Amino acid sequence: MQHSLLGIHHVTAITADPQGNIDFYTGLLGLRLVKVTVNFDDPGSYHFYYGDREGNPGTIMTFFAWPGAQKGRQGTGQINATAFAIPQASLSYWLGRLIEKGIKHEGPITRFGEQVLTFRDPDGLVIELVAHPGELERPGWDNGEIPAEHAIRGISAVTLWEDGHEETAGLLTKTMGFRLVSEEDNTFRYELGAGGAGARVDVRNAHGFWRGAVATGTVHHVAWRVANDEAQAAWQEQLDAQDFNVTPILDREYFHSIYFPEPGGVLFEIATDPPGFAINESVERLGTQLQLPPWLETSRPQIERALPQITYPQVGGRRSKAEKTQE
Repeated sequence: MQHSLLGIHHVTAITADPQGNIDFYTGLLGLRLVKVTVNFDDPGSYHFYYGDREGNPGTIMTFFAWPGAQKGRQGTGQINATAFAIPQASLSYWLGRLIEKGIKHEGPITRFGEQVLTFRDPDGLVIELVAHPGELERPGWDNGEIPAEHAIRGISAVTLWEDGHEETAGLLTKTMGFRLVSEEDNTFRYELGAGGAGARVDVRNAHGFWRGAVATGTVHHVAWRVANDEAQAAWQEQLDAQDFNVTPILDREYFHSIYFPEPGGVLFEIATDPPGFAINESVERLGTQLQLPPWLETSRPQIERALPQITYPQVGGRRSKAEKTQE
């Protein structure tokens, strides 16, 4: 297809603890909090975006914050693990950091020829660090705690669990432009373009395993990148013509989106690279205060009253003891 997918844009999951989520992803993992906003479909709840210094597509992990929501169940029809890319030489650094912070982990194990560390965030979400050989495309962000040379470079891949993978494989290869590159332990690896970190999806055939339930501690969806609105419109038209249950194009302010379920039940999104996260605050000030889309600004007082207080990390990664959403 002329308007090819470029890789992973972001992964969105669900947390029950807004402050604990911020502390884990900015503190332990050293990601930058690049945007604090609300779920546009549920303005009474936070939507956090983490990534590199500028919030480049492919580095973004996002969370809907639903305090008090029920715990999800990981199973088939779901993204079971989100993998972040680290340099191969940084594996021992991260292993030491997990041990130092008392984070229970597994590995490193070898998978598809790469070393992988696996652990869980405070909500039970499965996180992986994959040590990639050679140079990674993006530089590390020096946030003041984790040295830039060891910093997470972005999302490497996601792992889908499917109760029978054939229809999902057909969508990936016949429609979305992926190619099968490897198979290991009943898991199939697919890549886009030149492949590598950020252009992968692993599909595990977990036939007979229980069905997953999306709630806190699970992934809500994965978004794939396209270059612009023209490419997205072409995808929307093609998916609609193939009778996928695809949404209209939606304005998410920092990108435009369409959504559709893949045959196994995982929610896919196709998101544009532009306009990016610096449209309503400077790169230097990303993620330092609550941002609302124009159509919700008139409701700011009510929204701020409904949201729980959070303490923001300072610009540069160190925490602010005083900055909060409300005084």
